Formats: sequence, C-alpha cells, structure tokens
Amino acid sequence: MSIKGNVFDIQRFTIHDGPGLRTEFFLKGCPLRCKWCGNPESFSPIEQLGVYKSKCISKKKCGLCLDVCPQKDALTFYRGKLVGFNYELCTNCKACYNACPSDAIKLWGQMMSVEECMEIIRKDIGYYERSGGGVTVSGGEALLHTDFVVELFKACKEEGIHTCFETASLGKFTQFEKLMPYTDLFITDIKHMNSDTHMCYTNVRNEQILSNIKQLAANNVELILRIPIIPDVNNNMENIEATADYILNELGGKVRTLQLLSFMRLGEEKYTAIGMPYLMKDVKVNRKSFTKQIQSFAEYFNSRGIHCLVGTKEKS
Repeated sequence: MSIKGNVFDIQRFTIHDGPGLRTEFFLKGCPLRCKWCGNPESFSPIEQLGVYKSKCISKKKCGLCLDVCPQKDALTFYRGKLVGFNYELCTNCKACYNACPSDAIKLWGQMMSVEECMEIIRKDIGYYERSGGGVTVSGGEALLHTDFVVELFKACKEEGIHTCFETASLGKFTQFEKLMPYTDLFITDIKHMNSDTHMCYTNVRNEQILSNIKQLAANNVELILRIPIIPDVNNNMENIEATADYILNELGGKVRTLQLLSFMRLGEEKYTAIGMPYLMKDVKVNRKSFTKQIQSFAEYFNSRGIHCLVGTKEKS
C-alpha cells in the first residue's frame, strides 16, 4: 500500500511560499495552538467535518443530514438550521457531508497518495519552468507527515521540480535529516524568542524549535525565516533585538531572507464552523501605525546585516 498524507487544502498558482508559481499542499495536524492561527481546520490530524450554518437549507425544508446520520444526536440544530456537531458522538462517517445538497457541511482532510498529488502537480509543470516555481508542502505541521513528504519530494526531484518545505520546526531533527536530500528550500518561523511567552501564546515551548532551526543553518540549507508580527505579543524591540542576536550569533547569519508578516484577522468563519472560539476577536489594530512599526523592524534587521523584507515576496 502506498503511503498517504492527509491533505486539507491544495492551492495552485500561489506565489507566497517559495519562488515562482507554486502548487501548495496543506497537511492536517499541528501540535501548536497559536492564538492567531487562521487555519484551525489544520489542528486535528484526522478528517474533520464543519458547518457553515448560513448555507443550511433548514431541517424542515431538507433534513437529508438527519436522514442518513447513524448518530442523530451528533447533529446540533438551532432554529431549524444545522449549526454544529457533537464531535464526541460523531463517527466521522461523512454520510451527512455526502448527502448535503447546499455545501453547508464542509469536510477538511482527504487521504492522498503521492501519485494522486503528482497528477495535480504535473498539470502545472509548464508554469514552474517559466516562473522558477515548484511544489510547496505546508501544514498544520508537515513534519507529522515526514515520510509522506519525503516520498512526494523524491517524485518531484525525479521530474526536475523545485521543492519547498514550510514548517513550524517542532519535531525531531532526524525528520529534517530525512527531508534535506530532497528539499530545495525550507521556510520556518520564529514566533517569540522568550520560551515562556511562546508557551503562553502557542501552547508549546520554543527550545526544540530554535534548536532545529540552528541545526538547519549548520547544514547550510536554503532557509527563509518568518516572524508573524502579532500586536501585544512580539511587536516590541526587546523581542526583535533578541531575534536578531539569535540569527547572527546562533545561525551565523545563514538566512536567505527574513520576512515580517503582518497580523491579519483570518479564519474567524472557520473557527465558528468547527465550534471553536476565535481568541483574537477583541484585537484591534491601527493598520497605518502597525504597518509603520513593522517597516521600522525591517529597517532595524537590515541595519544589522540581516536581509529583511515586509511580506512574502522575495523582491521588494
């Protein structure tokens, strides 16, 4: 049986995660719980059902989900419309998803083989060749699918396709060692240099993450670092200076580019769809002053000899 990965999204012609035009596969499962994450559907490693209640036709006019569900108490209705699931009762049989005529029920996650992914990838080879693009695998935390990604990247390299691995870097470095022979570019982020603060906002400490990034740099891989700039979390000079010190002193400055990403309120509807609270709903940002602050951070990094840009494009 061929190895498979749980893919919750595929984006073609993306330009944000690696050079050129790319096909990007997002894999389910993540040990972090970043409070600002825009992809809560990536948290669970299994296929997952969610509800967009605005699309529900109503129990009275339709009710097909109830007709096919083997655990009817798993479906939650409010004023006649499906609004959620009791995941403790849901068997994840997907009968309701298959029956829903209005796309009110969303399924995140599909087990895909390497060859199934390659069939999609091959459609865009011409675009990769003209733009210098390729294939990116992201998450969730794609390290949870290391063996699958290794096989996928092997297949890509056999066909001359550039490969990029985007990760939060929480895992064993032996997983990176498996990936390195087949990966042209690694993208990883540093959310906060203080481990206690990192734990507060992501539910994990950062020692293993920083150690893995240091070992990647020591192996001279092509490396892009990112900092998601989050209001009242890491947008202070103490953290920015500590990050610069780490890049210069611990990584030896071996970073192709440091990219600063501005906080955006993303994914609120998806949190509602899977019955999770959106923890950043009360965060308000003066976009003009926040953008100016991020630009000042970029100028600081560049003044210390670290190539830094605002955003994900490699060229300003």
